[in-house]
Amino acid sequence: MTNGATTGADLLALSPVIPVVVVDDADHAVPLARALLRGGVRVIELTLRTPAALAAIENVAREVPEIVIGAGTVTAPEHAEQAAKAGAAFLVTPGTTDRVLDAADATGLPYLPGAATVSEVMRLAERGLTALKFFPAEAAGGVDYLKSIGGPIPHIRFCPTGGITPQTAPSYLALPNVGCVGGSWLAPKDALQAGDWNRVETLAREAARLG
Repeated sequence: MTNGATTGADLLALSPVIPVVVVDDADHAVPLARALLRGGVRVIELTLRTPAALAAIENVAREVPEIVIGAGTVTAPEHAEQAAKAGAAFLVTPGTTDRVLDAADATGLPYLPGAATVSEVMRLAERGLTALKFFPAEAAGGVDYLKSIGGPIPHIRFCPTGGITPQTAPSYLALPNVGCVGGSWLAPKDALQAGDWNRVETLAREAARLG
């Protein structure tokens, strides 16, 4: 696996912040990935929320092999297979169903399954999954919630995503059951549209220092 990310736990260790990106133009993906790398961030999650997403993943996988490229917003079994064929090195789901989990397993790729409740976390743990996405982080209880469940479920670690900012990220990263956070602020839509890769690089550099 690219850069040694073979498990969910490996994904949590790649960067203090995983950029969560929506791309409307596949041509933006490669300069975006290069800007993140220059800033010290070597992972990116491109969400499957637009028609350009799979082509963007293909472009990054082909032209920027130094970065670990993942596919986010995997909400259907076919998404997992499509993302793997496009060259994704990992998958992220906002929530989980048995069919989505089975499809993710079938790809052989590491993945971060989404959970928002203790029951969901326990169910995923029964499948041997101990590195999860906590989503939507802020709306689901944020730092206080993760503190609370760290006692009864200490062996599960999370990548909280959803509503997190550069100001709140350190509070999450200070928790023993948090390995990294997901952040959309590293790739603002206006910066992508303007091709302002220097701004992305600066934001990445600031994020890399959070670790």
